[in-house]
Amino acid sequence: MYIAELDRPWEGTPFMFQGFVLSTSKQLDALKKFCKKVYIDPEKAQAVEEPTAAAAKAKPASVLTTIKEKATYVEKAPVVAEMPAAREATRKTVTVMKDMFTSIQAGKALDAPRVKEAVTSMTDSVVRNPDAMMLLSRMKQQSAHSLDRALGVSIYMITFGRFLSLPREQLDLLGMLGLLQDVGKVKLPPELLDKEGSLTAEEMETCHGHVAHSVAILKSTTGIPPELPGLASLHHERYDGSGYPHGLRASQIGLFGGIAALVDCFDAITQHRSYGEAVAPSNALDMLYKSRDVHFDGPLVEQFIQCIGIYPVGALVELYTGEIGIVIAQNPTMRLMPRVLAALDSAKRPIKPPQVIDKAKIKRTLERGSVPIDPSEFFLGK
Repeated sequence: MYIAELDRPWEGTPFMFQGFVLSTSKQLDALKKFCKKVYIDPEKAQAVEEPTAAAAKAKPASVLTTIKEKATYVEKAPVVAEMPAAREATRKTVTVMKDMFTSIQAGKALDAPRVKEAVTSMTDSVVRNPDAMMLLSRMKQQSAHSLDRALGVSIYMITFGRFLSLPREQLDLLGMLGLLQDVGKVKLPPELLDKEGSLTAEEMETCHGHVAHSVAILKSTTGIPPELPGLASLHHERYDGSGYPHGLRASQIGLFGGIAALVDCFDAITQHRSYGEAVAPSNALDMLYKSRDVHFDGPLVEQFIQCIGIYPVGALVELYTGEIGIVIAQNPTMRLMPRVLAALDSAKRPIKPPQVIDKAKIKRTLERGSVPIDPSEFFLGK
């Protein structure tokens, strides 16, 4: 059955979404613990069948089961204190990426040591406090094929790896993968990447070729982790085998490939593209949730949503008070009540200075550009 409402606010409950299909005894136990009664929507009810033993056995194990070693990370700095270091790491990485793309276009080799140094500085910041780097990434104006896209993907991948408690050296590898897996796009015609509307079959095939270009570039680069070229070929593979270039399925994609695919998709649909408007982060997470065990490993999707939060850092939100603000930090214990920087009052007038609200009660998320504030002006200064 579909649980539409609780007899208490959703804030402070363990339920990831406001409205969900009751399908497990664990969910039922949680409902009994937190609620005396709940409200069911019969129109949204879905028949939930117990899987047969054969079906359960046939379903591949999640890539999360391949994690054999875990590290412990604790927040070492609040988001405001970490912001200067995060800005410097971002500046350094942007400079390295600009030089890297220029070198590739000129037929020169990548400067692997500089890329490693840039990734290390980003990982250092994410380890101390992931919200600062995430916030800066969300504030930057991005395009579908710019170096900003690579920067954002890299930061998300490092942050997700930290959330999964992966060892530090694996965080650095994820960061390099995020920066470099789309480097082959510099070999594609710019007019093709900027084209508005649908691509022809031939154009689509050309675009798919960027994966092979990325692998070739990385194979010719000395000083990078040997597994990096192979990993760079995985971010467009899909759980059900519908991806490219090899049509890999489920566990064949692996943990890093699954992370890369998930993050690349999330980052792409939450940024403005020549062929479509950006989707609000919370809506994008809902889209990913509906694609679990179809396009992406189901448990990995659920962990990613837990990592990013229902209201991701950088999201533009409206509070129940009518104020408009920007999510600046997650609340690990109360996911539906993050820290928000209130920028407009209920009459949509600027709040000067902006007010930081802990445990903000959010009514809804807003599309970027829907209200007269530019979130970047609060965070991208010197």
